[in-house]
Amino acid sequence: MSQNARESVDALLGCEVVLDTDGPMVYLGRLVSCDSEGFWLEDADVHSTREGHATREQYIAEARRDGIRVNRRRVLVFRGTVTSVSALHDVTD
Repeated sequence: MSQNARESVDALLGCEVVLDTDGPMVYLGRLVSCDSEGFWLEDADVHSTREGHATREQYIAEARRDGIRVNRRRVLVFRGTVTSVSALHDVTD
């Protein structure tokens, strides 16, 4: 990870984030640390977009509006799984 990217991720520590993947999984939660292994989230929602009624974007927008549906106290999302990181408050409808 470049220094600029590292600083950008570090700025999100303590914030609610969305970790996008290439697959059906999306991870939402409070980013508590990031290292060479991956991203640690607390009060997290590990969600498969194959389940439920909403598309990925609808599900994330609902989480922004209604709050994260916590189903994990803490989870490590491996770095290779993640394609993008964004603050949940940056999600638009």
